Amino acid sequence: MADLTTDFLGIKTPNPFWLASAPPTDKEYNVRRAFEAGWGGVVWKTLGSEGPPVVNVNGPRYGAIYGADRRLLGLNNIELITDRPLQTNLEEIARVKADYPDRAIIVSLMVPCDEQAWKDILPLVEETGADGIELNFGCPHGMSERGMGAAVGQVPEYIEMVTRWCKQYYSKPVIVKLTPNITDVRKPAEAAMRGGADAVSLINTINSITSVNLDIMSPEPTIDGKGSHGGYCGPAVKPIAMSMVSEIARNAETKGLPISGIGGVTTWRDAAEFMALGCGNVQVCTAAMTYGFKVVEEMISGLSDWMDEKGYTSTQDFVGMAVPNVTDWQYLNLNYVAKAKIDQDACIKCGRCYAACEDTSHQAISMSADRVFEVIDAECVACNLCVDVCPVEDCISMLPMKAGEVDPRTGKVVEKEYANWTTHPNNPGTCAAE
Repeated sequence: MADLTTDFLGIKTPNPFWLASAPPTDKEYNVRRAFEAGWGGVVWKTLGSEGPPVVNVNGPRYGAIYGADRRLLGLNNIELITDRPLQTNLEEIARVKADYPDRAIIVSLMVPCDEQAWKDILPLVEETGADGIELNFGCPHGMSERGMGAAVGQVPEYIEMVTRWCKQYYSKPVIVKLTPNITDVRKPAEAAMRGGADAVSLINTINSITSVNLDIMSPEPTIDGKGSHGGYCGPAVKPIAMSMVSEIARNAETKGLPISGIGGVTTWRDAAEFMALGCGNVQVCTAAMTYGFKVVEEMISGLSDWMDEKGYTSTQDFVGMAVPNVTDWQYLNLNYVAKAKIDQDACIKCGRCYAACEDTSHQAISMSADRVFEVIDAECVACNLCVDVCPVEDCISMLPMKAGEVDPRTGKVVEKEYANWTTHPNNPGTCAAE
């Protein structure tokens, strides 16, 4: 049986599924329910210092993007960090940690960019017995206007400075949570590493407005006729999150830096993909808010079954395995050739592949009078559009051509795949494989 026990920064948990810092981890009641449901750890909702009060809106806090079946694809929130008293949160954290010593409790923090403010709060957090802290350098709304959150996360020098303070005044692991609202995510990750961070977590939410109410002409969610940008999360942000994770995982300057993956993790497969790209564990928010805490049961059983099937006995067996296969476009093998193939037994004759290819692609699919669809090999460039628009899973597939076969599109013999190549007729200039 696969062992899902995870050791992240020396923090051992029964599985790699943690709840991210968000409404689900705002209080003792929620966190206890989460641990009873099976979550391996939580990042407690962001605490602030005893400064100006945090006041959340008493109205709609979320906007949504739905799929055709009303499945929640993305969630936009304008909620701020915890508005509950600091002391109340600290007492609850201490009680829960004492009752669940085998689960991780990481405390998310956001205070002004002032050394004394951090020096004051860190000993209070340490007294709770929590396993570590996560520096919230990512929140894109509300707190960033006060010079915190993403306002810090977008300035590498600030990240390095605050991280150094935390490492100086706190003895346990320090995780730096990164904002995606930046041009090159590698720069803040490098700054965190220079500051001594034990790990980074990403991504935080993406700056967004999900919709506009066209009757009152205000962004939603609307508060008394006005709206604001918020943070976007959920399944829709997963591709962005995985790309940013991979950039840090394969960057020479941050090689070996532990990563906690966040962004649209909804199923065990999502988690496995993040981990294959270098994440030691994953954090979940929107899936729990959509389906409840027991969604973790499917994540645990699904990951365990997949690991058994693949012969993995530990999550460490596959963490980072996909990283060497992430490369820049210029290093892709342009001698590789594939062609689309339609399974006529599975085809339902809907014609989506034909319409998409004929109107917007390479006119590489023919349609007979009785609606039989065939690939025209001489025109097919294996763009994969037909596969993506087909409503029947595995009905259309991409089949690689073997070395020595003649490519009907070019009339040239398909060359074998090369580990190193210099020039190609479709790629003027010189490229060198890594």
